[in-house]
Amino acid sequence: MNSRATPADPPPLRWGFVGTGNIAGWMADVVGRSPWAELAAVASRRMETAAAFATAHGAGEAFDSWERMLARDGIDAVYVATPTALREEICVAAAAAGKHVLGEKPFASLRSLQRITAACRENGVAFMDATHFVHHPRTARVLARAEELTGRPRSLDSSFLISLTDRGDIRYDPALEPLGALGDLGWYNMRAALEYLAPDSAVRSVSARLRHDEPTGVIIAGEGSIDFANDTVSTWRCGFDADRVSIGLTLSGSRGRIHMENFVGEEEGGTASYRYWTDGYWTDGACENAGTTVRVDSSQSGPGLMFRNFAADARDPTLREPRMHAAERTQALLDAVRVGFDPVKGSQQEPRDEQQRG
Repeated sequence: MNSRATPADPPPLRWGFVGTGNIAGWMADVVGRSPWAELAAVASRRMETAAAFATAHGAGEAFDSWERMLARDGIDAVYVATPTALREEICVAAAAAGKHVLGEKPFASLRSLQRITAACRENGVAFMDATHFVHHPRTARVLARAEELTGRPRSLDSSFLISLTDRGDIRYDPALEPLGALGDLGWYNMRAALEYLAPDSAVRSVSARLRHDEPTGVIIAGEGSIDFANDTVSTWRCGFDADRVSIGLTLSGSRGRIHMENFVGEEEGGTASYRYWTDGYWTDGACENAGTTVRVDSSQSGPGLMFRNFAADARDPTLREPRMHAAERTQALLDAVRVGFDPVKGSQQEPRDEQQRG
């Protein structure tokens, strides 16, 4: 366990992981470096897979059933890293077992997520989605300086484009990952819009163009815009079929712009950067100089700080509601983009799978 915790920090939580894929392995490494978390157990469908993961990451116990793991007394919190289509059942069961819940994102639909958050509220446990960039101090720094550097922020443009062409990847299976690239990558576009541009503003209109993979039918790319009632607009694009990686963000106002080359990740050692241009540095949309670069250092990575903040939420119930609200608003934007937005009702339409369930 990392030794940099202070007396003011929340006590570490004992974690049980459900899922042993690449993202779970990466998060287990984060836990291994965190003073606020320890990996107590892992569950997978196959005991040999769970046992191998436990050995690789120092988990205390391995289970071939998440139900058996949830019944264990030595677990405080559960990280659910299963495919999206399987996530609701496990998250709800974890809450019912009195475990705090960290859910990998996205979720099957807003209604599915609301069933999860309702279960967490009813059972008095914390819930958080596993969006890590919001926990890095760069986010708070940019929010604190946005009006000073840009004037009132008016627009945000974000991209999350990668090259993922292997149709054997689980993200090309619409039965397990019904939102495809929109959920896997677009989640970050939506959260960025809410964090930096419209944290409390209603949606006025949504336009989107989604592209589907011919053989599988999965969403492989999308782009569009979201107009908010506070007279701001977010333009976004995401996709699996890009010829180069692009994870950039630009926040603009009447006096300047703030840009991040990678708004999701950070450099080795936890540092994350942004650049800004103020009055006179932009002419007809062209940059006249390199702007000013600001490096925001952090002794812990964004994912590491996510586990710290989760431990704080577990200890203090008054911190939990904003996390649930942020997750629900992000998923609501994804739903609106995926299936349409009703400007009269001011809400997204019901996803087809949810309509059929009713």
